Amino acid sequence: MTNFAERLARVANQPEIFQQFGRGVERETLRYTVDGSIAQTPHPEALGSALTNAWITTDFAESLLEFITPVSNNVDTLMAQLADIHHFAQANIGDEKLWPLSMPCYVGSEADIQLAQYGTSNTGRMKTLYRTGLKQRYGSLMQIISGVHFNFSFPSTFWDALYGQQTEQERQASQSQAYFGLIRNYYRFGWLIPYFFGASPALCSSFIQGRETQLPFESIGKTLYLPYSTSLRLSDLGYTNDAQSSLKIGFNSLEQYLTGLNQAIRTPSELFANIGVKVDGEYRQLNSNILQIENELYAPIRPKRVAKNGEKPSEALARGGVEYIEVRSLDVNPFSPIGITEQQVRFLDLFLTWTALSDSEPMDNCELQCWRDNWSKVVLEGRKPGLELQIGCHGEKLTLTAWAKRVFSDLSLIAEQMDAACGGNAYQEVCRELASWIDHPQHTLSARLLDKTQQLGGLGKVGSYFGERYRNDNLQHAYQVYSEQKMKQEVMRSREAQLQIEQQDTQSFDAFLADYFSYLPS
Repeated sequence: MTNFAERLARVANQPEIFQQFGRGVERETLRYTVDGSIAQTPHPEALGSALTNAWITTDFAESLLEFITPVSNNVDTLMAQLADIHHFAQANIGDEKLWPLSMPCYVGSEADIQLAQYGTSNTGRMKTLYRTGLKQRYGSLMQIISGVHFNFSFPSTFWDALYGQQTEQERQASQSQAYFGLIRNYYRFGWLIPYFFGASPALCSSFIQGRETQLPFESIGKTLYLPYSTSLRLSDLGYTNDAQSSLKIGFNSLEQYLTGLNQAIRTPSELFANIGVKVDGEYRQLNSNILQIENELYAPIRPKRVAKNGEKPSEALARGGVEYIEVRSLDVNPFSPIGITEQQVRFLDLFLTWTALSDSEPMDNCELQCWRDNWSKVVLEGRKPGLELQIGCHGEKLTLTAWAKRVFSDLSLIAEQMDAACGGNAYQEVCRELASWIDHPQHTLSARLLDKTQQLGGLGKVGSYFGERYRNDNLQHAYQVYSEQKMKQEVMRSREAQLQIEQQDTQSFDAFLADYFSYLPS
């Protein structure tokens, strides 16, 4: 294989490949009250167990819901599943609503944010303790920023087209290698995602709460914003981790990635050691290493494999290689009642296929830092006219506009093949629409949200406006994939599953943690 065009031809030769992509969505959203502030109520019983419900759980806080779809090969089915879950949740939280923005609603103080609770089992207690550690390390406000995660995999036929017949071991190695090539290209060009779909150019001043910032904010009432920003959620103010900036986790191979990740899990942090692990009989964090567990690694994209029972994510990757990737750079789309649109899903289909089929040279730390700098520029001033991005570490520069157009010339070729395979012209329509946003940044989500914020006089009013609208939309939605009975069955099953886990616990919590972290040096 020599280039993108040849690889695309191989895959397009089997059009059914484009009908077999695996996709799943995880959408986070805060429950909030009539007055526009974060809900203080516990996770609603009517939604089942947050520990074991397959579709509805919580993230950091009791008020931070997370909706999870199963893997689907059909875009319409995926969107319908997510809409069904939203309908059931909204119908079972009383007068509370779902906050439609990534940046949180008004928070009076961090004490208003109640950590998520998962029952009395050792597993449930560990999940809450992990969140206690996050609160101690970074504060609670950063942890209630909401996002949308997109899980994506190529079918086995995709790899057959690229690599032909292989042994299981060969396929595992080549598939992992290809996914890491995708990840490197995502770091190189993934800034397109916040450019188009970033939707957090502003935040409530309550989010700052005394934190120092050098950013030149302007204000609309109590709302702070940057005029050209796309995604403050992805900035240093948002869902990031300064303590991890020194980590050198590479993406040139599965082995390099796992080595870096395992080192971070095992490396003590002087800063976090000052917090203490168990003080006066009370746990404050799981441990005092740079990462308590692997999930604490903040990254815009992650390699993943479904773990077996009791298996850690890195153990699953080491056992079977990369199975799918998790895109973590999507802000909640404020113009959708379910936080994401079909247009975004189809763009990700195109973009992730392109990142997999395009050449992807190994990446050293210098180049990785260069791409991180580009991301930073785009999240803070992505709509600035004439914005230039670096090309590698050699001092060359290219405007965002010119670079985006180069990428779209390839994306349009993929779109033609996908439409030919799937019927209709949905992918070409997405390409045409988003290509027009390159020259007209006023059409991007961040620009439209900023316009609405200025019109209504603040972010809180925007959130309340959309929140009320989407409450009605979600309540009026008619089930398309699931049913009321199916949703309630999952609620009952999840409660019974949590009870069973709790009854089967025989270890003390101290012994459970000691076993879990037995790989750490004593």
